[in-house]
Amino acid sequence: MEEINGQELGEKVIRVIKTIYDPEIPVDIYELGLIYDVMVSEEAEVKVLMTLTSPNCPVAESLPKEVEDKIKSLKDVKDAEVEITFDPPWNKDLMSEEAKLELGML
Repeated sequence: MEEINGQELGEKVIRVIKTIYDPEIPVDIYELGLIYDVMVSEEAEVKVLMTLTSPNCPVAESLPKEVEDKIKSLKDVKDAEVEITFDPPWNKDLMSEEAKLELGML
């Protein structure tokens, strides 16, 4: 069986996550700081811990599903699970410099 390179697969997962945008903000969810953790097991199962900009976010149902589906579409991924957390709650400080620049916050 081919050994899984967790770091390499993790980078692929992050690349695909960066194609997903928050519908209200023209910045991808990774740069927005909505992704708290990406874990890749030795069996190529991916678990993503993410948050939403608010619990009442209009895409609270669809966004995690989109993230999961896009990750599952990677041929090296055996399975993917997205867990939503509001601890710690998202705030603007979690955004990358790039996202802050994009939104005119710097």
